[in-house]
This record gives sequence, structure tokens and C-alpha cells, in this order.
Amino acid sequence: MRVLLAQAVQLYIILIILRAVISWFRINPVGQFFKIYLFIIQITEPVMKPARELLNKILPASPVDFSPILVILVLNFLRNILLGL
Repeated sequence: MRVLLAQAVQLYIILIILRAVISWFRINPVGQFFKIYLFIIQITEPVMKPARELLNKILPASPVDFSPILVILVLNFLRNILLGL
């Protein structure tokens, strides 16, 4: 069971990375790929929003969104705990 949860956390990390990379490009809002991007945003936003709000309190004038890095670090820590590392 712990291995399955660790794999789910790893998949979530991949989705966060995809979200970050895709955000660097211009996406046609009419295309099918845009629907996939919106789906990724809907899945990851419940975790990304609190991280973004926390970082905005710490670094209020930062032009770069570091929330994906923070979330990935926390999720990797959680995954390591699940795997007993």
C-alpha cells in the first residue's frame, strides 16, 4: 500500500513539472492540448495555491513563482517517508 501511495506522489510530481514546463509556452485555447493543460491545472492547483500564498508572504515581490519547487520538495520528502528512505 505504501508503495502505491509513493507512486501516486511521484505521478503528482510529474504533473507539477509538466504544468511548470507547459506554462513557458503559448497554448492555443481552442486546441485539444489546452484541455489537457486545464486538467493538469485543476489537479495540481489545490496543492499549488497554498504553497504560492505562503511564498508570497515570504517573498512578496518575487517575479518568479517558486511554488512548484517547494511543492516538489515537500512531496519528495513525503514519498521518501512512505518508502522508508
